[in-house]
Formats: sequence, C-alpha cells, structure tokens
Amino acid sequence: MHEIYEAAVELVPAITDDLPGIVAIQNHTAATSHARFATRPHRLEERRDWFAQFAETGPYRMLVARRGNQVLGHACSQRYRDQDAFRETVEVSIGLGEDSRARGLGTALYRALFGALADEPVHVALAGIALPNDVSLALHRKFGFTEIGTFHEYAVKNGQYLSSLWMQRLQSTPFPGTDQS
Repeated sequence: MHEIYEAAVELVPAITDDLPGIVAIQNHTAATSHARFATRPHRLEERRDWFAQFAETGPYRMLVARRGNQVLGHACSQRYRDQDAFRETVEVSIGLGEDSRARGLGTALYRALFGALADEPVHVALAGIALPNDVSLALHRKFGFTEIGTFHEYAVKNGQYLSSLWMQRLQSTPFPGTDQS
C-alpha cells in the first residue's frame, strides 16, 4: 500500500499561504488533462474570493496535504448552489500534484474531509467527474458515491466536447477507515 501521507505529510485545513500551491495544482491539471474545465490558467488574485468560502469549521472546508511548505494536494467541500434549499448539499472535489498521484494521498484527503464533515449539517455530497477518468471514479466509489447521471457533451475544451458523470454520497454512508455507521 502506498501511504506517503504517513511520513512527513500533514493533512490540515488550508491557509492563505497554501493558495499558490493549490492554484499551481489546479492550473497544471487544467493544462494537462480534461479533469478541470478551466480553459486558461487562473491567476492567484482571482482565486482569493473563491478561497475565502472555506473555513476550519462548518460544511465548506478545504484541506491540504502538505510536506513542509509544499502543497501536495487538496480536497474541498463547497456550496453547491446559492439557494437555501441546498444548504445541506455540498460539492466536493480533489486535486493532486502530479508527483503525488497513485500513492494513497487522495484516499487520505477524502477520509479526512468526510471525517471533518461528519458532525456538520451536510446531508449529501455531490461530485462531477469529467469523463473518462477511471481513477477518480474508483476513488469516489470507494467512498460510497453512487452514479446519478451523465451530462453528455455539455462542455467544450480544446475543441473537444466533454461529458461529466455526476455522483452522490449520502453523509450517512460509511467510508473507509472510520467508525462512522
């Protein structure tokens, strides 16, 4: 088992100093894959308002995996829609640096994120996964996400139509490595 997070890697709430590392991971992923729909790099300044939604408590969290001052990956839960009817629904996402993939870090980040949300007023977590992405689908299934439906060819990036599979996880769903029932 590849558990790199056990040695000198901490999983902690993100702070403003982590934002450059988070943005770098997001920009690299957007530039090298279709997993992020961004069609141009984000500037650090334009991500500050987005980052401000996250807190150390409550349903909207951002966790980072950090070795020293280096951000290796992040996982977050954010507002799904602005209407009050969706106050118990979050959208989750995860991003890993290229050298941090396939080492158990995504599992560790999601385990920590869902553990942090266990006592929060969250009923359901949603995830939209650009297709194809077998690794992300497997990670979400591992945490009890089930398939809801696919938006076929609903986005265009680099001249290619992209589809996205949407999944959901009820907060009462047990997940690996916890005593949550």
